[in-house]
Amino acid sequence: MRPIARAAILLICLPALLALGCGSEPGAEPDEPFVIGAMDALTGVAESYGNPLLQAKLLAVEEINAAGGIDGRELKLVVEDSKCAAQDAITAYNKLTDVDGVRIILGATCSSAMLGAAPLAERDGVVLLSASATSPDIASAGDYIFRTAINDLRLGIDIGNTLWVDGARSIATITEATDYAEGARRTAVDRFEELGGSVAAAESYSSDVIDLRGQLTKLLNEGPDALLLAAQGEASGGTIVKQARELGYNGPIYSEIVPVSPEALGIAGEAATGLKAIIPNPELTSAAGREFLGRFKARYGAVASLPWFQGSAYDDVYIAAECLKQTNDDQDAEGFRDCLHDLTWSGAIGDNYNFDEYGDVVGLSNVVVQVLPTVERTEENLGYSVLGPAPAP
Repeated sequence: MRPIARAAILLICLPALLALGCGSEPGAEPDEPFVIGAMDALTGVAESYGNPLLQAKLLAVEEINAAGGIDGRELKLVVEDSKCAAQDAITAYNKLTDVDGVRIILGATCSSAMLGAAPLAERDGVVLLSASATSPDIASAGDYIFRTAINDLRLGIDIGNTLWVDGARSIATITEATDYAEGARRTAVDRFEELGGSVAAAESYSSDVIDLRGQLTKLLNEGPDALLLAAQGEASGGTIVKQARELGYNGPIYSEIVPVSPEALGIAGEAATGLKAIIPNPELTSAAGREFLGRFKARYGAVASLPWFQGSAYDDVYIAAECLKQTNDDQDAEGFRDCLHDLTWSGAIGDNYNFDEYGDVVGLSNVVVQVLPTVERTEENLGYSVLGPAPAP
């Protein structure tokens, strides 16, 4: 609320303030917008999917405002670049909270960024709601930390089950040294070993490395039944697949979503054919999901490249609008948090999902996809076919 307007209300209401609570509720004037923040990886290793996530959020904001806003008030999104890194996320968080005064932030894109900002948000009582950060460690980050992204504990179980059901008993792993990739690898290996499998060899690499042939040679010399790849960046994900095939490896490759994203498949080319990945269902089958995909293409002139995660970001804005409608105050992070805990939502990524006591989304699941030959890859099929739900052993 503007200082002059607040002072005027206090002067008018002062005689009855204690008895009636006049003017006691915080918030902006009725004609002022609700203001929330967004932190996405707009540059850096994850910019190829951080920017489309922001596009999905901006599309939702445009739609909400075009439909009359939230009880007549527009929604404003203040955007900062978290660059898929903890320190950059801290810088973005401090700008949004200290300078822009926001108490509700949609983001961050990456697990490393989310884990960097989460302790500050928990200390300050600021809500973080991420569409795409999946590290298992986020579940214990605090009471104000939420995500519509599926916890990698589920991903790990699904990868481990798929490896086992497909007949792998010994695997080699290669992992980018980030919170997301290491979390995906750790949970998958835990499940695979629980079923009786073993890890023949493991290698990790930093995000700035582009030649992985030395590490791949070490892995492949162990003769694993399968290669498990966990990448943060699309460039490294595609490069590893390509280089593994160039070294003569003809066995199965398994991954999470990054190695089957558009840039990664473009780099890997035919080498990616047959690769299996366990990802949230890209075929947004809900009515809201199909409508979102159509509106995204109409607005940006391209299909969604990571449809589930872009749908997740889109849903987050509508979820935020619902909770702002309930609290009527963009500074009431506690009320917003309580709204999220009480909410059951149907949107682009699924019907009737909600948040558990840890702020993790429940009611959503993964599928197994397999990369098609290059001649069969199209913008519409994203380069792969959906085989079905992740199996149980």
